[in-house]
Order: sequence, then C-alpha cells, then structure tokens
Amino acid sequence: MRLWVLLSLLLLHETLPHVIGHSAKSKRPKEPGENRIKPVSKKVKPKSPKMKEREPAGPSSKSQSILTQVMDKGRFQKLAATLSLSAGQSIELRCKGSNVSWSYPSYLDTFKDSRLSIKQLDRYGQLILTNSTAADTGEYSCWLQLCSGNKCRKDESKMASTYIFFTDKGELFVPTPSYFEIVYLNPDKPAVIPCRVTTPSAKVTLHREFPAEEIETDGANITYDVKKGFVYQHPTSDHKGIVYCKAESQGAPQISIKYHLLYVEVPKGPPSTTIAASSNRAEVSDSINVICTVLGDPDVDVNFSWQYPGQELERPVIIQNFWRLINRGTGHTTRISKSVIVIEDFEAKDAGNYICIAQNLQGETTVATKVELN
Repeated sequence: MRLWVLLSLLLLHETLPHVIGHSAKSKRPKEPGENRIKPVSKKVKPKSPKMKEREPAGPSSKSQSILTQVMDKGRFQKLAATLSLSAGQSIELRCKGSNVSWSYPSYLDTFKDSRLSIKQLDRYGQLILTNSTAADTGEYSCWLQLCSGNKCRKDESKMASTYIFFTDKGELFVPTPSYFEIVYLNPDKPAVIPCRVTTPSAKVTLHREFPAEEIETDGANITYDVKKGFVYQHPTSDHKGIVYCKAESQGAPQISIKYHLLYVEVPKGPPSTTIAASSNRAEVSDSINVICTVLGDPDVDVNFSWQYPGQELERPVIIQNFWRLINRGTGHTTRISKSVIVIEDFEAKDAGNYICIAQNLQGETTVATKVELN
C-alpha cells in the first residue's frame, strides 16, 4: 500500500510540469503584427452614448402649460395650438394664476352671451362656454396680469392660447353678423378675406363674382390660413371687386358671404386736413358753419376737437361729426371725415379764429380760419 502511494506521487511529480508546459505551448502561433502595443501618443475619442435630441423649451412651451382643458372625471389636458370639438359641446378652460385675463371671439362680448362664464378663483381663472355653436370658432387665450397699485400690465412670459374649431356640417363657414363685408386693400399691408371655416380639413377656394372665375391661390401672393382666411400679401388695384369663398367637406359645397374689395391709397401720417367757413364775414343774427375736412385711409378713425371765440363764455354751439367713403375715379377709395361747428345767431363775441384739431394714430394736424363781424 505504501509502495503504491509513493509510485502515484512520483508519477504526479513528473507529469505536472509537462502538462503545464504543454498547456502554455498549445496556443496558436501569433500572426505578424498581432498584440502590437499601440503608440501612447495616439488619442482615442471616447464614444458617448447617443441621446434623443430634445426641443428647447422656449417661453411659449412653458407658458402654454398654464392653460388646460377640464375633461371628464376630474382629468386635465394641456392644450395644443388647435383643438376641434363638435358644435353643441361645452368646454371648461383653466388658466393658472391668481390674476388672469381672457381673450375670446369678440362677438361673445358684443351680444353679452349668457353661455359664457368667466370666474377668478384663488389659484386659477376659469372660462366655461356651454352649448357651443359654429360661431364660437376662434382663438381663446389667457395671460397673467402684473399689478402695481391701480396699474396693471400683461405678463408676456405667462401667456397661452389655443384656436378652437367648433365643427358643424351645416355651417362650414364661421357665421358673421352681416351678409356683406368691405375689405380694404392697402398697398402697405396684407389684406385678409376673413372666410374662416369650422372644419380645418375643409377644402376652401376663392372666387370672383364678375367675371365669374376661381382665383388661384399660389401660396406666395395669395395664401390661405385656416385661422384667418385668404390673405393678399401685396394688394394692388387689380384685386378690387366682389369675391366669395366656397368650402367642401364630405357633402354639398357651401358658399360664404360676399366681400367687396376696395383699393385704398392715401399718404401715411397725420391727417390731411382743410378748414373752411360758409362765410368769413357775418352779420348779427346770421348762422355760420365752419367745416373741418380730412381725407384718409377708410379704416383709420379721425378724432376732432375745436377751439372757438365764445368757448370760454360757454357759447352754445352745435358740433356734428360724420364720414363716408368716396371713389376717386381711378379705382381708389378714400374716407372723407368731417366735423362741422354751427353758430346760430352770430354775435360780436363769435368773431375771431376757429381752430380745428384733427388727430389719428400717426399724429395731429391743426388748421384755422377767421370769421369777422360786418
């Protein structure tokens, strides 16, 4: 037994180095250049893992989160740029903030619509519109007010808006209070034919009444904006006339109201003003009219004020303001605005200078004329 153990140990001692050596030598021969040490001077740019690019969070995306729609079962949904609902549905919007102001289609204010309710609660403003109609289609927006004392201003960084389509198969065009509208074509700014639709997918085309033809929308000079209507980017006198829009959406086409396009070309700036008296010499007891006249842009309002001899003595006078459109005969339309001061039973205290001050958004013009007593 002892002999067998010794023999086993002897065999193991002789075999072990041989086996280890065999294992080391059993590797395949190296290929030329294999295991070459890389030069230390060579820099290897580490590969960073690819990450999905995220859009920068601009002010609009941050502020948009203040406006939400209240859904069923107390759920809330952040609003995108547009939202489509069926006419007849009610909607509740909430805007975060303790002092919130709202904007919505103006006719809801014009007619004091009882379907619209606006409240300010502790942490948010609330707008509820019930029994919606196609006419409610438009932009709904809110913003926070920053107030100091009695003065408040809009916080430009906390604003949000959404354009809501209240779709109605029977009313493809957003209804308007009139059946005919005037659109002024001014060469200095785009003109909009406001045939807006309630269904954003509707196909809308623009047509001239006479000669009867479809007006091509080329995407450059004439474009279509579903939130505005057709836009003439560079109006000219060739565009004047009567036009209408046609819309189609899974049914019979519908026609909009008619739009009368009038070309306007007047100088920009303070009012172009003249003044004249019915007579510059008056007898006692005469009736005298002094007329102040402004020619200008049809859609620019003019405000008149007067200074006259008997003003400090509180002389009773009649002042009338009115305006009308005139065609200058060359395809151009101008607005003529007038203010007339009437002095009845002329007296000595009425003699002197009559001064008219006409003002628009660009400035004011002062003109004067003298009325003397015979």
